[in-house]
Amino acid sequence: MAGSDNIGRAQDQLFAPGTSSRAKYVDLVVGRRGLGPLLKYELVVLVAQARPGALGLALRKLMYPWLLGSCGPGVIFGQNVVLRHPHKIHIGRNVVIDDNCLLDAKGDANRGIRIGDGVFVGRNTILSCKNGDIELADGANLGFNCEVFSASRVTIGPSVLMAAYTYVIGGDHDFSDTSKPVLAQGRTSAGVTIGEGAWLGAGAKILDGVTIGAHAVVGAGAVVKDDVPAHAVAVGMPARVVSIRTPQP
Repeated sequence: MAGSDNIGRAQDQLFAPGTSSRAKYVDLVVGRRGLGPLLKYELVVLVAQARPGALGLALRKLMYPWLLGSCGPGVIFGQNVVLRHPHKIHIGRNVVIDDNCLLDAKGDANRGIRIGDGVFVGRNTILSCKNGDIELADGANLGFNCEVFSASRVTIGPSVLMAAYTYVIGGDHDFSDTSKPVLAQGRTSAGVTIGEGAWLGAGAKILDGVTIGAHAVVGAGAVVKDDVPAHAVAVGMPARVVSIRTPQP
């Protein structure tokens, strides 16, 4: 488990004394100091991010890879896709990032976000790092309005299906000191792993430290705080295993 001292808070950067507004913006959004990276980021955002229609798609396909750590062919970026610390975002081939998504690879020592081949990220979905890493393996499919948060490591396996409004929460708050606000006690994180071919139903919540086994099914609205074995079906709040799917020969 990562200790709370190793997981930075955005407020610490926002309110650091003596830091200019430009420096805060660069640290939180661009991720690289210097005028060059800032101007390149601003150019891409100004010209391409909100541009509608086919022209917008073409401009983002051309210009977004300028900011990214790497980007394969055939990637589609929808309108208003926001990139933060984009040099730590790596995207494979034939990926779709739908409208209004946020890919935030923020952190001082993390690897960031890695998206494999053939991945679909649905509209309004958020991939958010707080000095953690997120990996979406080949063929993963994230529905609309999902959120994946990582303060250490979150791995979404190959061909995982996450239905709309699913949350994967790879981090937690320390609340052991009753004399302090929870916000002042930092974060902990053990990470989350979702195995190959798993299906997370609409509105499911996967809490920190959980492993979902390969080809498991999590019911809609379930709150998962314990591991789910491979091929199991888990439902409820908190989720419990109600059956095991028989693997096909």
